[in-house]
Amino acid sequence: MPAKMRFVPSLVLLVAGFASVPALQARQPAKAETTTSSVLEPVMAGEFALQAGKLPEASQLYLEAAEASEDTGLAELATRISLLANDDARAARALKLWKRRAPESLAMRAAEATLSLRQGRERAARRELESLLRDPDPQAWRYALTALGSGGRDPALSARVLGRLLDDQALPNELNVWLAFGGLAQSLQQPALAERIVGQVIARFPVNPRVALLHASQLRQAGRTDEARQVLDGLEPGATQDANMRLGIASEFDALGLPAQAAAALANGPQDTRTYGLRASLLAKAEDTAGLGALYKEAGGADDAQVRDPAQRLLLGQIAEYLKRPQQALDWYQGVGEGEQKVEARLRAANTLYALGRKQDAFDRVHALQADASVDEPARRDAYLLEAELRQKEGDDAGELDALARGLAAYPDDTNLLYARGLAWERRDRIDRAEADLRRVLVTDPTNTAALNALGYTLADRTERYKEALELIDRARAAEPDEPAIIDSYGWVLYRLGRKDEALVQLRRAYTLMKDPEIAAHLGQLLWERGQHDEARRYFDEARKLDPQNRSLQRALEKTGA
Repeated sequence: MPAKMRFVPSLVLLVAGFASVPALQARQPAKAETTTSSVLEPVMAGEFALQAGKLPEASQLYLEAAEASEDTGLAELATRISLLANDDARAARALKLWKRRAPESLAMRAAEATLSLRQGRERAARRELESLLRDPDPQAWRYALTALGSGGRDPALSARVLGRLLDDQALPNELNVWLAFGGLAQSLQQPALAERIVGQVIARFPVNPRVALLHASQLRQAGRTDEARQVLDGLEPGATQDANMRLGIASEFDALGLPAQAAAALANGPQDTRTYGLRASLLAKAEDTAGLGALYKEAGGADDAQVRDPAQRLLLGQIAEYLKRPQQALDWYQGVGEGEQKVEARLRAANTLYALGRKQDAFDRVHALQADASVDEPARRDAYLLEAELRQKEGDDAGELDALARGLAAYPDDTNLLYARGLAWERRDRIDRAEADLRRVLVTDPTNTAALNALGYTLADRTERYKEALELIDRARAAEPDEPAIIDSYGWVLYRLGRKDEALVQLRRAYTLMKDPEIAAHLGQLLWERGQHDEARRYFDEARKLDPQNRSLQRALEKTGA
């Protein structure tokens, strides 16, 4: 699944404690040159392999370097890459080195628990996790949480281990710990386990409103929506002055499908442009025109002359758009004075002119922004992206591509413009051109995970170049191993390679981390093909609720006939 564009360094730079090449040389001045080469050469070759998405090769090379040196950082890096490459044998060898060099390291002990989970060694995993949970270091429990939440291949095993940890009373008696593990149980889609944890949390911390909020979330996920709402209703009066609690209550109301009540929860207490904006979006979602109108007046929409703050004028323009009052929105945007909101107001004004049917005026405004040398380059670039979006709304394929081409003429090799054009070509089934643009992004920025993931997913989904797709996705995984969109792409390419059991594990993990219609569609299709039709239909239904027009969902339904 294509991901949002991010800029990240290579994995080597992300691992704390890894010695740089000069540091390795300086640390061992008395060693023979051949010994230094035995470390530096595999490190350099391993980094090249990692950047090429060849994880098995990188795993072998980094392990070779770790075994040839006494560097703790190399042992850690070799362990992490081997785990990422699903090479448990090499991970065990690297972990043995890491353990010998840093036996008390929390990260090493978490990796040990992760490997035990990966290998299905439940008793060993439980012992290692319990050791972390009982460690006096106040951060140790977080390592256990991470290992249990994302380390294993089988969510059912993680849930079983968590249940045994509860039996052993291993969790520290701290509210944050119990809330975090309660959230983990919910993400593992284990309602009975979540209910058990929530019951204990309520018994241990009975008067804390955060506990009640967790209880409401657990009830909602268990399908007990009326009870969840009762808990939330009881929480609202006491949350007036706690902004975080108000946001949490609003989020739960929204998850229950009650956006108007979510907006009402946010209305209790001090207000600023952020809360006004959130309330407006929720009321728009609820299609509550009366509520939006009242909010518009509350935020100052009744008296244009009194509103001088640019941020407030920008906000009122957005609320007017929600109210389908484009002319008022335009007036607000045009009244935004100089300042950081000015450029956004100009972009929004162009969009509003388009909504008013004044399309030529909209495009004239966009073109004026593109040509305005006083505006910073990112904003001028965004004007080309906005024009492409408006052309797409019109169904003007040629116009969309022309806007992006002109943007690239002004800002050659701009990654945002190239990425947008790559996705535009993919929508038109021009996979060759989509690939060309995404590869241009990677020439400029080889570690751009969004482009790596988008290209890898496109090749996996729309071609039969699965090996190449896997290498691209593995490069993205090396940089962001816990990014749900990348995990989904990984699961999908495994599915296309026929490795369906492995694919199911990855897709379930991705959906645990992010409820997304595309991931749900992929899960549904795979489960359907495995004969698990009832569970597949559940995921298809969840995808429909999130986005009924999702293209992956439509293709999955067409292929399965579900």
